[in-house]
Amino acid sequence: MGLKQNLHKIKMKYEGKKMAPAFNAIHTFLYSPNETTHNGSHIRAVDDLKRTMNTVIMALVPCLIFGIFNAGYQHYLAAGEIESVTSFFSGDFWSMQNFSKGAWKVLPLVVVSYGVGLLVEFIFAVIKGHEVEEGYLVTGMLVPLIVPVDTPLWMLSVAVVFGVVIGKEVFGGTGMNILNPALTIRAFLFFAYPTWMSGDKVWVTEAKELAGGADAISGETILGSLAQNKSFDYDVADMFLGFIPGSVGETSTILILLGGLFLIFSKIGSWRIMLSMALGGLAMGLIFNGVVSQGWIAESSKFYSLMSTEFWHHLIIGGFAFGTVYMATDPVTASQTNKGKWIYGFLAGFISVMIRVFNPAYPEGVMLAILLMNVFAPTIDHYVVQGNVKKRMKRLKVKTA
Repeated sequence: MGLKQNLHKIKMKYEGKKMAPAFNAIHTFLYSPNETTHNGSHIRAVDDLKRTMNTVIMALVPCLIFGIFNAGYQHYLAAGEIESVTSFFSGDFWSMQNFSKGAWKVLPLVVVSYGVGLLVEFIFAVIKGHEVEEGYLVTGMLVPLIVPVDTPLWMLSVAVVFGVVIGKEVFGGTGMNILNPALTIRAFLFFAYPTWMSGDKVWVTEAKELAGGADAISGETILGSLAQNKSFDYDVADMFLGFIPGSVGETSTILILLGGLFLIFSKIGSWRIMLSMALGGLAMGLIFNGVVSQGWIAESSKFYSLMSTEFWHHLIIGGFAFGTVYMATDPVTASQTNKGKWIYGFLAGFISVMIRVFNPAYPEGVMLAILLMNVFAPTIDHYVVQGNVKKRMKRLKVKTA
């Protein structure tokens, strides 16, 4: 109580001043706001926006921790200093050596993401004179989880500024944006600095130094290998557990599933979007498998490996699972109606696998598919609502006839 009372006294000194929004953001991050609704009917609850954002962050923490260990593991595995592991509880994976190496690379990404993003948020709040919005609490955690581990910090800073300003603030701030800010940042990085976002050496920390200028190691992702019709040494267990190269937090499907169940249980994530996106990905994968089984495509084709991949494998490789659970379900940019969520999710999954196959230069299509569906989400909801209105009008005419 002493801390809360002291903060409240300091807060009173800032009332009406230019920096009041910045201090209020710190105060309400620690404690629930004192303001209450005075007029009209309302619901009193403790799940305000900050607490909702914090719940999503809790669901992301296991992916972050695993990503730290995996970053170190992939480095030492590529260097030949350790053997590959097969068990999720292997001490060779959960070692302090792997954690130290991974933390040295991953934690600066988290610090820069939050530091730069919140600074932009504070600046806009002070300039516009409104309260600091909480939307970046989740975005700040998502960004370091969807980039390669060796992404330069200055590059990440530029992308975060772009994503927050162009992806959110120009639309009016939190709750008004039409594009997922984290994916906007990832898209900016990919199109502005493509060599840092793709290739066979960007997914393992210090891979270029380990290679010594030659092809001494391969840090290529499974999707990268499939896009080039190459074989890979990872089995289904590696893909599901996450012992594979990839973006920091996107590799462990099992932890992503657990995070998804937590979001569904807490009623924050939409199970309709998650399930329908998985069904969309499976449907597109089945279509491609059917094309291969009918012999309509030659083995020499650049599309053959991705088309012949088991349809359900698409759910556990690349960023499909992560995008399904944490990106597509963004309540601001996704469809709002129940029927719209089914359509939105199915098309996002369907298009994700389609882009993977037909764009070998960028075999990970989840980012582009979700951004595309972000744009069409309002249109989907519009036609769903209009369809419901027409049905009710028909029922009304029948009753009055």
